Amino acid sequence: MGCKNKNEEKLNTSSAYEREVRKPNIVFIYTDDLGFGDISSYGGTGVGTPAIDGLAEEGIAFHNAYATAATCTPSRYSLLTGNYAWRREGASVAKGDQGLLIDTSSTTLPAVLRIAGYRTGIVGKWHLGLGGEDGPDWNGKIAPGPLEIGFDYSYLIPATGDRVPCVFVENHHIVNLDPNDPVQINYQEKIGDWPTGKETPELLTLKPSQGHNNTIVNGISRIGYMVGGKAALWDDETVPMELVDKSQKFIKSTSGQPFFLLLSTHDIHVPRVANKMFQGKSGMGPRGDVILQLDWTVEQIMETLKSQNLLDNTIVVFSSDNGPVLDDGYEDQARELIGDHKPTGGMRGGKYSAYDGGTKVPLIIRWPNGKAKGTVSNALFSQVDFLRSFAHLTRVEKVPDDVIDSQNRLDVLLGDDEVGRTSLVQESYLGPLSYVENSWKYIEPLDGPTLVPWGPIIETGFQKQPQLYNLKEDPEEQKNLAEQFPEKVKDLRGKLTNLKKDGFTNKHEVNLN
Repeated sequence: MGCKNKNEEKLNTSSAYEREVRKPNIVFIYTDDLGFGDISSYGGTGVGTPAIDGLAEEGIAFHNAYATAATCTPSRYSLLTGNYAWRREGASVAKGDQGLLIDTSSTTLPAVLRIAGYRTGIVGKWHLGLGGEDGPDWNGKIAPGPLEIGFDYSYLIPATGDRVPCVFVENHHIVNLDPNDPVQINYQEKIGDWPTGKETPELLTLKPSQGHNNTIVNGISRIGYMVGGKAALWDDETVPMELVDKSQKFIKSTSGQPFFLLLSTHDIHVPRVANKMFQGKSGMGPRGDVILQLDWTVEQIMETLKSQNLLDNTIVVFSSDNGPVLDDGYEDQARELIGDHKPTGGMRGGKYSAYDGGTKVPLIIRWPNGKAKGTVSNALFSQVDFLRSFAHLTRVEKVPDDVIDSQNRLDVLLGDDEVGRTSLVQESYLGPLSYVENSWKYIEPLDGPTLVPWGPIIETGFQKQPQLYNLKEDPEEQKNLAEQFPEKVKDLRGKLTNLKKDGFTNKHEVNLN
């Protein structure tokens, strides 16, 4: 069992009778870099996603749901802590050797569910840092990490697939590490004699389009330098199979105890290396192939739940951590082979951007009792709300006050509330925030690059002057209304300022617990 989170003792569940009532399992499939328009049930035309579409047919598809940020680390931070990541200094895109970003004394989603009687596990991409202030001890006990913030089990890609070390970490240790071949990592300068993409490009099977030219692992040059740990290196083509296998084993190990599994897939994030089962099958190159691969993962998990007779008592959630990106550092023809497919569903921007293409993501929830089966919800929802919503679902009486931003929006998730939040905040790369209230969206001014500077051809949304959009009338954010409605700009700017300073702004509107 994982280490006890320091704030778990502050959490209370309901009466003994209620604790004995059967609680639903929760499987949260959290994918990476998948856009609103990348799956067919959300209008995607490039590839078919029958397993994901099956979730929508049997559940609720949310068409007005947002990740909290346009990049992965802050979105994941918000999902697990119930707080916007911009409240925590340094919680932007984590370095590959970053120390743990989540304070072990803070309330977290897995800690809440564990106190409610759940066995908690995470499998897949982490990218929230490991170890203390100096980062992880790769050759020793890698802590603190997921086990110190409420998870009982973890099997991790420590950061991202394009960063070293290219190894799995199970609980506190690298998997299959030979002590006679210790791992060494450096993000500032080259170490050892392993070849790099910059020095020996002829060894590459996948060439970088920018950056990503440090140590070569499996024919792919990564960010950062690595030597050692040869027996522990993953095989890029079989990473999804490894994550599915560990997820299946976790599900089967729970022995009747309710469980929470966060399966954090990596498929769509670069480097996109599909298994041979999917190579060339999409007609859209590696990015299309790995979308098929992701759909296979969903199929495998659903089949496992069915074979274990768990479908009738398991909530399945599917969502993405931010919007899509095509060329993000490797020459994989994602842009050239896109055809008529629109990864953002036609929204402006994409990953990294302040526009809605950066944070508006697919969200599907399949309820075991068929609640709202096959429906679409346009209620406004933020992933930061899962903590308090699931706390209420699992009858946790009180969530500590360090959870500032999460709201109990269980009625939205059940399909009973068709309106949802009044407002939410979006975070783009480099930090500028957007404030959405009802159909209005205000974007903070920033004198920065108009395009993401390393080549993805995505608008950042950065302008020197404030931006104001009416998302109901202009969902593609083409007409800036700031000059036309200066009082609305002033109003939304003031609310965002108060939110930054004082925390939650509309406590009177929602049951916090």
